[in-house]
Amino acid sequence: MVLVLSAGCRSASADCPKFLAGHKVGTVQLVKIDGASGLAASRKNPGVLWTHNDYGPACVYAMTAEGKHLGVYNLEGAKNRNWEDIAIGPGPEPNVDYIYAGEIGDNYSRCKSIKIYRVPEPKVDANQAPANVTLTNVETIELVYPDGPRDAETLIVDPLTKDLYIISKEGTSKVYRAAYPQSTTDKTVLEEVAKLHWGMATAGDISPDGREIIVRGYFAASLWLRPKDEPMWKAFENSECSIPIILEQQGEAICFDANGAGYYTTSEHRHQPIYYFPRDTKSKN
Repeated sequence: MVLVLSAGCRSASADCPKFLAGHKVGTVQLVKIDGASGLAASRKNPGVLWTHNDYGPACVYAMTAEGKHLGVYNLEGAKNRNWEDIAIGPGPEPNVDYIYAGEIGDNYSRCKSIKIYRVPEPKVDANQAPANVTLTNVETIELVYPDGPRDAETLIVDPLTKDLYIISKEGTSKVYRAAYPQSTTDKTVLEEVAKLHWGMATAGDISPDGREIIVRGYFAASLWLRPKDEPMWKAFENSECSIPIILEQQGEAICFDANGAGYYTTSEHRHQPIYYFPRDTKSKN
């Protein structure tokens, strides 16, 4: 039996988008993926999802939405102390999509700094045989919290401003920002900009148009609408919208699809289901 959960909706606004209950579209096939803590949908590579483990080799895995393994992509010079989320977003070069891998986990809140690895997204064909590739030109963005070490599992890259956002995993999750351009030579002190109404955030994403932000925990998920012509964090000052989620073994991954028509989730542990939650096109939102 699949249990569908929904966050307590703090917004009664008619503007809240509606999504249908999730359904299984695939299973993560590669046995090496046993700690999928992040998920990102490629914009440039149709039908491709990116994921990673929260420990071990410093690599990202390409797969289809059905879970078919497409390749291992190693990040040259990077380390995986505790990668907890992944994002696709813009970066230094115009019209180039970048992969952002977030080494932001810190279970005991002891790390003096955290790291985000940024690398141009490679070309991947959803029909290719599994590849093993080393990605070069990897940049490291080192970040420091303004109020001491934090455990975090949510990384979001704003497609409109290129700002980085980290959301902490604690009783009341805090939202931190590193404004663009982020240094790749010096440590950048994050700015606390908002708080969620709840805590224990395990993953998040922003829609390709930058208008909607989703954040999940183990048992619920919410969506915020970005005010027009405002920074992303302003969305968290408003009430959130409830969105459906399925109870997973250890759900720590969520992402919009390539055009924002719905979102995917998956879980840690081997051979986990991949669920898709399509937008309700019959709704006026």
